[in-house]
Amino acid sequence: MKKGINIWSFPEMKLSEVFALAKDAGFEGVELALGHTGEITMDTSDEDLLKIKEQAEEYGLELYSLSCGMCWDYWLNADDEEEREQAKKMIKRQIDVAKILGCDTILVIAGSVSVEFAHVGRVIDYKTTYERSLSALRELRTYAEEKGIYIALENVWNKFLVSPIEMNDFIDKIDSPYVGSYFDVGNVLFNGYPEHWINILGNKIKKVHFKDYRIQAGGLHGFVDLLAGDVNYPAVIKALNGIGYDGWVSAEMIPNYKYYSDTIIYNTSNAMDKILGRK
Repeated sequence: MKKGINIWSFPEMKLSEVFALAKDAGFEGVELALGHTGEITMDTSDEDLLKIKEQAEEYGLELYSLSCGMCWDYWLNADDEEEREQAKKMIKRQIDVAKILGCDTILVIAGSVSVEFAHVGRVIDYKTTYERSLSALRELRTYAEEKGIYIALENVWNKFLVSPIEMNDFIDKIDSPYVGSYFDVGNVLFNGYPEHWINILGNKIKKVHFKDYRIQAGGLHGFVDLLAGDVNYPAVIKALNGIGYDGWVSAEMIPNYKYYSDTIIYNTSNAMDKILGRK
C-alpha cells in the first residue's frame, strides 16, 4: 500500500511548504482539496494547477486524489434545486481539477440527511435523500467515465448510507466502474467495525482514509492520533490485504496540534509505518 496524507492534516501553509514537509516526513503522496479559498478553487487556472503538479513532482510526491471541503456547503440532495445544481457543478470541477493534477480519484459526499457541524438544524427526509443522490450520481457517472476519474463516496457522519451493506447496494445501483467507495476507517467506529466494511465493500474501495477514534470520548472530540484510539489496525490491515487492496492509504488528521503543529505530520508518518509493517 502507498502512504499518503490529506492536506487538512497540515497547518496553514503554502502548498510548496506542504510538499516539503510531507516529503521530509516520509510520505509518498499528498491528497489535495478543492475549496472556496486557497490555491485550488473553482476558478484556479489550468496553468496554476499544472504549476502545483510540477511542484509536487519536484519533491517526488504523487497527487492521487482530490477532496473537497465545499461538499458540506452544497448537498446533492438539498431541497433547493439551485444548491443541488451547484453541488453537481462542484463535483464536475473536482473531476476537471483532478485530471489536470494527475489524480485518478475524487472524494464525494453522496448526500446528507443531517450534519451536526454543517447546516445546523437542516434535516432532509431519508427516502428523498436516497432518490435525489442516486439520480445525481447516475448523471455524474457519465462525466467521470468520460474523464477517466473515479468518484469515490466517503462514509461520513451524515446519517446516510450508515451500513456497509447499504453503501455497497447504493454503489451497485449507480452502476458504473467509475463510482466506488472512499473508505474512512475512523468514521465508522462509533457504530461499527471498519474490517466489516472492508470485507463487504471489497474491490469497490478506491481509496482509504486512516484516522483513529476513541469511542469513550464521543463526538468530534473522539478523533485522536493514529494508534491512540480504538481502531483495530491489525484487523484493518488483514481485511485490506484480504481483498487485495494495494492502493493509497491517506492519513486525515483533524484536528491538528495547537502547538508545534508540524509534529503531527512526523508522528503520523511513524504510526503509518508501524501500521503498514514498514518498521
